[in-house]
Amino acid sequence: MSRSLLQRLGIELPLLPTTTVGSLPKPPELLAARAKYARGSVSQRDLDALSEEAIVFWLRRQEALGLDVLVDGETYRGDMVAYFAEQLDGMELSGLVRSYGNRYYRKPVIRREVRWEQPITVGWWRFAQTHTTKPVKGMVTGPYTLMDWSFDEHYATRRAACLALAHEIHKEVAALAAAGATIIQIDEPALAVRPAELALAIEAARIVTAGVDAYCVTHACYGAFEAIYPGMLDLPTHNLDLAISHSAIDWIGVLRRTSFTKDLSVGVLDVHTYQVETVGIVEQRIRRALEVVAPEALWVTPDCGLKTRTVDEATAKLRVMVDATVHTRAGVPARSHTDDAG
Repeated sequence: MSRSLLQRLGIELPLLPTTTVGSLPKPPELLAARAKYARGSVSQRDLDALSEEAIVFWLRRQEALGLDVLVDGETYRGDMVAYFAEQLDGMELSGLVRSYGNRYYRKPVIRREVRWEQPITVGWWRFAQTHTTKPVKGMVTGPYTLMDWSFDEHYATRRAACLALAHEIHKEVAALAAAGATIIQIDEPALAVRPAELALAIEAARIVTAGVDAYCVTHACYGAFEAIYPGMLDLPTHNLDLAISHSAIDWIGVLRRTSFTKDLSVGVLDVHTYQVETVGIVEQRIRRALEVVAPEALWVTPDCGLKTRTVDEATAKLRVMVDATVHTRAGVPARSHTDDAG
């Protein structure tokens, strides 16, 4: 659907481009250094140096596997929400709360008016892009999820907090685009958690993407998608990246209820299990998604970030994903598909 936009931005991609959602496993030495940093025995400079090494490691690994659009692996981040909360003036981190399973994060608190003071991810994106000739996605946490996963002690309503965050995250997205990021992913895992607030999430997304000259992706991985579809098609992004491989619900059947008017990044790997999918199963999931969109509009991704897996597990899963995609490409002829800015 958005092939002409990608071409105008100087991005040439094969049919069924492959990428990952964002986070990748941190090497053991970086995990150890982060623990020491929390205790004050490792400097920020030394920690950043190890994060840079991890970024280069994962860029080389992604290139070797044959991925088409790369990520920096978010090796410098802990939790996706806490990381941005630490960088935005007006937000602080509180104690640990459970996210899912045995995963915990420090829940942010909005203490006063939220302000973006300087680029948060631009330097990391620049570092990654200078180490590869393939496009590297810029990645930010979206305002709706930042609001929903935080305690608010300042704004009068959820809408006020969400839109305030949207204006500040817009500055980060604009800074990424100005630095040269042509593909920007906005993570909104909370998008479908409260279907009644879909209009608010869309309103916030319009603020975030306003005037940004980039191919924008919305990633969502929790909640009841069937309750917000087809309304979610009103999001002002070009691509919807949906975690659907591990669900008991027939998401493809849900998406076929009405014309899917955007590009679709279909999650084909369950990141919450150490088991590695077979090429046949992943290829089956890709072909099922081709019942919803034309080949030119389909991207192939894991369901979510792979940070909970080991380096070897993540590598094996991504290898299967790429192999299945390459095999599918060979048997799927491209056909014309109308471009749409979303």
